[in-house]
Amino acid sequence: MKTDNTLQQMTDKSGTESMQGQQIAELVRLGRMYLKEHGALQEQSAAAGTDVLKAAEDDLSAAKKGNAEAAYRTGLRYQRGDVLEQDYAEALKWFNAAADKGHADAEFTLGYMYENGLGTVTDLEGAVRLYKRSAAHGSARAERSLGRLYEGGLGVAQDFAEAVKWYSRAAADGDAEGAYRLGLRYEAGDGGPADFQEAARWFMKAALQDHAGAEDSLGYLYQTGQGVGKSYTEALKWYRKAAGQGDAGAQNNLGYMYDCGLGIRQSSEEAVVWYRKSAAQGFACAESNLGFMYESGRGVPQDYAEALRWYRRAAEKGNARAEHRLGYMTENGCGTLRSYAEAAEWYRRSAEHGFAAAQYSLAEMLYYGRGVDRDFAESVRWYRRAAAQGHADAENNLGYMYENGRGVEQSYTEAAKWYQKAAGHGFARSQTNLGYMYETGRGVERDYAEAAKWYQKAAEQGFAPAQNHLAMMYYSGRGVGQDYREAARWYREAAEQGNLYAQNWLGFMYERGQGVPQDYSEAMRLYKRAAERGDAAAKYRIGDMYRRGKCVERDYAEAVKWYLMAADKAEDGKEHAQARA
Repeated sequence: MKTDNTLQQMTDKSGTESMQGQQIAELVRLGRMYLKEHGALQEQSAAAGTDVLKAAEDDLSAAKKGNAEAAYRTGLRYQRGDVLEQDYAEALKWFNAAADKGHADAEFTLGYMYENGLGTVTDLEGAVRLYKRSAAHGSARAERSLGRLYEGGLGVAQDFAEAVKWYSRAAADGDAEGAYRLGLRYEAGDGGPADFQEAARWFMKAALQDHAGAEDSLGYLYQTGQGVGKSYTEALKWYRKAAGQGDAGAQNNLGYMYDCGLGIRQSSEEAVVWYRKSAAQGFACAESNLGFMYESGRGVPQDYAEALRWYRRAAEKGNARAEHRLGYMTENGCGTLRSYAEAAEWYRRSAEHGFAAAQYSLAEMLYYGRGVDRDFAESVRWYRRAAAQGHADAENNLGYMYENGRGVEQSYTEAAKWYQKAAGHGFARSQTNLGYMYETGRGVERDYAEAAKWYQKAAEQGFAPAQNHLAMMYYSGRGVGQDYREAARWYREAAEQGNLYAQNWLGFMYERGQGVPQDYSEAMRLYKRAAERGDAAAKYRIGDMYRRGKCVERDYAEAVKWYLMAADKAEDGKEHAQARA
């Protein structure tokens, strides 16, 4: 699940968690579920008013006489250390005795012990055989476990179709976990198109049985409007249900809803409360989000040391977003000594986990030689990987590399292609670069109208270089009707942002009275603003004002001084907005 580059939602679908972290979380969840399913033994005996010690003795006696149910219950006691001292070897003995008589629960539990190496070496193939025996005797838990093993390729060849078959059987037998996992498979699509409506249907079946994971997943579908009508109210309802059961993913997602004010009054403080609950369970996304709250001072006092602590906890679990933030903080010396080498290493770890922002950051480090040897070809490789994920900055910079032949063979055609991709994402810098390609006919057929169109798009986003270019198009009447007033308007927009080219040209228009009332004083003021920042054309114009005695007393010596300064800084005055993102 993608949100932005800083905050992260999660039901382990974001792709930023390492496989190891996901597997650990899944094993913990499965272990808890197993204990929950078997945890009623002692409580049931106590509720029935039975002395638990006598019940254990009676079961052991009956088990020795060949009673399968008693053997199973005795195995459970040994397995869990419930009344009887925990002894996996004894547990296996009694489970085997019950399983030999076709006891489905004993067959399932034996499979569980073989799968997890409890009292025996791990034997996934043996677990599969036992689960199949149990499933043949009607155990929904065994059906669900078979689905899980086929999904993961554990003890069998990975087979998503077979996984769906077993999950479907478990769900049809009323197993909430089976229904939930079936929903996950429909949501994932498994190589084909996702079916969010089917996913929502199965999540709902499991959620109505109070399955926390399904409640969380259903909340996310309502939040995003996938397979169901978009409803933040419904999303919040299901997140709250799951969070109330202690589901770490739902707690994190609920925090995100508060953080962004989705369907509820925005509250960074309340977001922190839920992130902290989730992080306390070791949930990496929440740890990363909590790190960001401390880094930015949202809902808590800004504390870089605390931010680093939470980012490191998440990064230890392979959370790519946290790795990226660690790189950023190390690169910029936030709460730690600045180290480009360490920053590059964090970016690389995150980038190798597929995080686009880190791939872009690593490409930048390689381009500038910060913390790593400067390497344009390697920089291009990482720009390309980030661009493949639609990262607009990377697409733009890949265009720049092709335009200038850095790390790749120079190609205006390829440059225009990548600028086009980034421009399509609304990235103002690339829209300006693409406009320049059309204006100059590089990589595309020269088309002033098309150039003006892209300059306009970027200019309306407040991008000063585009405003300057668009003004020039209006001034010269290229791609648009000549319009000095419109030219002056866009030069002013850019000039107010400090664009020295626009300051010079707006001064020129005041000097000439084009699109604005003629005003030599305003012209001189603008020329001097641009000249102070080194613009040679503005220095030349100031010299000309002194030579002609406009706004100032005619002074040939002063004019020569400015002409010489302009010559020393000779520039063509033509701006190319391909400046790097």
